[in-house]
Amino acid sequence: MRTIGTYCLLACTLLALQSTEAQTTARHRDRIAIVGAGAGGSSAAYWISRAKERFGLDVEIDVYEREGYIGGRSTTIYPYNDRSLQPLELGASLFVEINKNLWRASEEFNLTRRPFREDQPVLGIWDGSEVLLALEGNEQDGAKVVGRYGLASIQKADGLITAVVDKFLTLYSRRFPTWDTIFRLANRLGWVELISQTTDKYFRAAGVSTRYTREFLEGSTRINYGQNVDFIHALEGACSQATDGATSIRGGNFQIFEQFLQRSKANVQLNTKVASITARPFGSTNEWTVRTTSGRSQQYKAVILAAPFHTSGIALSPLLAARIPPQPYVHLHVTMLVTNSSTFNKAYFGLAPNASVPSLMLTSAEGIRRGRPGPEFNSISYHGLVRPGEWAVKIFSDHRISDATLQRILPNSVRWVYRKEWDAYPKLPPTKTFPPVKLSKGLYYVNAFEPLISTMETETIASRNVVQLMLADDFSSSICGPGATPPVSDDKFVLGWDC
Repeated sequence: MRTIGTYCLLACTLLALQSTEAQTTARHRDRIAIVGAGAGGSSAAYWISRAKERFGLDVEIDVYEREGYIGGRSTTIYPYNDRSLQPLELGASLFVEINKNLWRASEEFNLTRRPFREDQPVLGIWDGSEVLLALEGNEQDGAKVVGRYGLASIQKADGLITAVVDKFLTLYSRRFPTWDTIFRLANRLGWVELISQTTDKYFRAAGVSTRYTREFLEGSTRINYGQNVDFIHALEGACSQATDGATSIRGGNFQIFEQFLQRSKANVQLNTKVASITARPFGSTNEWTVRTTSGRSQQYKAVILAAPFHTSGIALSPLLAARIPPQPYVHLHVTMLVTNSSTFNKAYFGLAPNASVPSLMLTSAEGIRRGRPGPEFNSISYHGLVRPGEWAVKIFSDHRISDATLQRILPNSVRWVYRKEWDAYPKLPPTKTFPPVKLSKGLYYVNAFEPLISTMETETIASRNVVQLMLADDFSSSICGPGATPPVSDDKFVLGWDC
């Protein structure tokens, strides 16, 4: 006969076993690591959260970010370090209407878009010695552009760019398939010829004049990517011209990426640098270990790398690291300043005293090609009022812009200067070689997309694809649940948002 003490012992033992089992279940709950909290990493967390909502996926998401802020290359500063003033975009400044993920996010998250043309920039093109084109912001500008470049070249270039945009938009269409290699995607979209040639060669072969390609198109490739048309591949050259509906988020584009993470309910660890990502023994429930430079480690079923590998300082096994081709980046200098002059110095640009000076000066390397001094910057532009009587100006360049140069461009009028250097975007020569999207089972690389197209928007597209691959391969799940697709018209449908 069992005594009361025996029953108590059995009950306590059972409770202890149940407690241990619960702890083990919690400890082995599936976890996903995302390295990087920029456009790619933050949107990856958001896409996973859609699977949690729609499919009932039960996972924890940890996001590691080495910087102290969310947004990656999308970040802001305050003039005079005064937070009562409107912030200025330091990095990724604009997105456009065809960028359906960012556009949709701004609406879903109730963020206010600020049209680029709110500042009414007037365009000019400078080759370092001569202003090649100077518009005035009036109805005669169209005739000026046609007079210099010819209507045929403009129409042919527009046709090529429209064809790229039309293909790009299919990435948001219903049931667009995932891709496991970037080259396969480029082939599906008919972009192999574009990525195999420079912008200069491709557009000129299509009948676009040298003058239009090396001045007008090059102005766009230099401001957007710091690269000339005889270097950058034609797909990115075309994308740099797709600017209809250019906008930004009032207060900073980074707010989109903060919202992605906030709504994903991910565990975000800022100021946390990942030192290594290593595979665990075959058959482990959690297949990867992420270790930080502080020595902390955590096991994961899957890891998404959403940062440029070669500048991340993250150690992978030699076999995995060898699968990612070297990717050089443009080392960009950004100079933000406040001036009490409403225009640039006309004498600096060799303009007559009675001439108007453009507020957005793009540049061309044509002067260099002809043996003359080149421009001292990639672009210089006014970015609106800071406060009455003071304007913000942004300069992109491949070297530090000295105070002496600023004095020549804006004599005795510069009130505040902020300088920033970073590896802003990849160098994009013609190529057919791309990093793998899936580095190994459970390890995925968002930035494999960057040598094809490098924008905030394409990082969100690349992350959507990576998350779909990961969910299918590792969790038998998807971003969209098993329910029926909502009745959204094709022109408004956005893959991932509307399923």
